[in-house]
Amino acid sequence: MRAARFHSYGAPDVLVVEDAPEPHATEGSIRVKVHATSVNPIDVLLRAGHLAQFLPLELPAIPGRDATGVVDEVGADVTGVEVGDLVFGLGGVSDTTAEFAVLTAWSAVPEGWSTAQAAAAGLASATAAAVIETLGDLNGKTFLIEGASGAVGSAAAAFALAAGATVIGTGRESNHAYLQSLGVIPTTYGDGLAERVAVLAPEGVDAALHAARSDSLPDLLEIVGDTFRVITVTDGEGAARLGVRHVNARNDSSLLRFAADLGQKGLYTPRVDQEFPLADIVAAHTAAESGSGKVVVTQP
Repeated sequence: MRAARFHSYGAPDVLVVEDAPEPHATEGSIRVKVHATSVNPIDVLLRAGHLAQFLPLELPAIPGRDATGVVDEVGADVTGVEVGDLVFGLGGVSDTTAEFAVLTAWSAVPEGWSTAQAAAAGLASATAAAVIETLGDLNGKTFLIEGASGAVGSAAAAFALAAGATVIGTGRESNHAYLQSLGVIPTTYGDGLAERVAVLAPEGVDAALHAARSDSLPDLLEIVGDTFRVITVTDGEGAARLGVRHVNARNDSSLLRFAADLGQKGLYTPRVDQEFPLADIVAAHTAAESGSGKVVVTQP
């Protein structure tokens, strides 16, 4: 099969498109003919070698954590899915940007989502759904999201709004119209966040999500005042230091089905900023690394 691979850690230009051995579905998994994958922050960190001490990869490695495609193999003890179904889901730590990928968590793609949107939903929606699950009932609560215009932040915003929360979200001013279109009350990043939020939520903030690559976690804790109600998905060290909760996605189909159900109801549309063909995998990782928004890699 054709796949993107890297034979050594490094900058995006270590990526090449070449032939690689095909994976096959095993017990509890499915294989898909991949239509598209997304480039997530962890993909960039793994490829660059920044996580090699904690998550060493067997090189050459295929990048990618999620994918969308058509099921072509179903492993033993798998029910509720058949060959020919269109799904999106999660693979291993790094292995989906290829002609075929094995998924261990998946959901049917909702009507109305494009191929790129389904690809963008995998890791982002599983992460956001895990955050909402961890926080519990948000009905009538005020929820602050640092980085609300990103893939995880916008998914969490959609899920919280569907649960009945009022959502305040930080983002660049150029993204404020987008946040408003979601139903989010926008504000800006940076110094003075507590003061700006106090104006927008004079009765206080019940919970906060840190979904940006920023050093604002202490500010969110100050605003909420409860370590149990502040979650980060980007700063594990900060979580350990401050005592707040650190949440990661997990390969759990129920999280993806939750996202798909809201997608089917028109309450969640995954964000896509740029699309690249597999042949341009170096450009795709370069764009993702530069912070150019959610990047999706499509295949013929």
